[in-house]
Amino acid sequence: MANSFDDTTPAIIPTLDLNDGRAIPQLGLGIYAMKGEEGVDAIVNAVDNAGYRLLDTAVNYENEREVGQAVANTETPREDLFVTSKIPGRHHGFDEAIASTEESLARLGLDYLDLHLIHWPNPSVGKYVDTWRGLIELRERGLVESIGVSNFTEAMLTELIDATGVTPAVNQVELHPYFPQAELIAFHRSIGVQTESWSPLYRDQGLFDETPIAEAAAAHDVTPAQVVLRWHIEVGSIPIPKSANPERQRSNADVFDFALTPAEVAAISALERGRMKDRDPLTHEEM
Repeated sequence: MANSFDDTTPAIIPTLDLNDGRAIPQLGLGIYAMKGEEGVDAIVNAVDNAGYRLLDTAVNYENEREVGQAVANTETPREDLFVTSKIPGRHHGFDEAIASTEESLARLGLDYLDLHLIHWPNPSVGKYVDTWRGLIELRERGLVESIGVSNFTEAMLTELIDATGVTPAVNQVELHPYFPQAELIAFHRSIGVQTESWSPLYRDQGLFDETPIAEAAAAHDVTPAQVVLRWHIEVGSIPIPKSANPERQRSNADVFDFALTPAEVAAISALERGRMKDRDPLTHEEM
């Protein structure tokens, strides 16, 4: 069963195709709050011992240096890793986006990023199209391989595409059973954008005690967290759970040898809470 993993064998995480011809791991490691030597060690463990390849950081996380050190320390070749960072709202604009990315690469000690995202549309400033043009330029220069956005709405995605003719490879958004964003996932699929989910486990907060999740965990002999992460895979989202704990890292990555039934997926999706059903996705930014 999925939670009976071999402690010596890292998980093999499948990949999905992006609209630019590259491949992205189907599950990644969220790295917010992983700092100092403990953070470096946690990231190295996730890569070398748990099988993670997608590492998700950001300027706002203030740990790009730790990620870069972990990349240098890991036994895994750089070309096998998929390193993501994000441009913060205060760095919006064409020139600002380029400068911000160059600074990120310097902190990371890397020649290129596998994926670079606009972290937040910062709609009150209204420079996300110029920022997107900066990312297009960075891709043309070879400093980033794939480009995308985070926390963008359908209207904002459409605006970027109409203005530049370039469709983001990824939109990373808050997504979990209490906020499943089915309409946004369907829109992403229709235009070739890959959905990535931050806060995929909703920091638990009672989620694991919900009946459909507990019942699915018992039925498949897995943990509630594994059920939720598998639900993400089933609905078409790339989850990036955060954990520095070696056992949880391994457990979170071990969700590719079982599948939920359509009824289980529907029951978990139905957990969407009324207070979240009509929430504005721009109400807050991931930290």
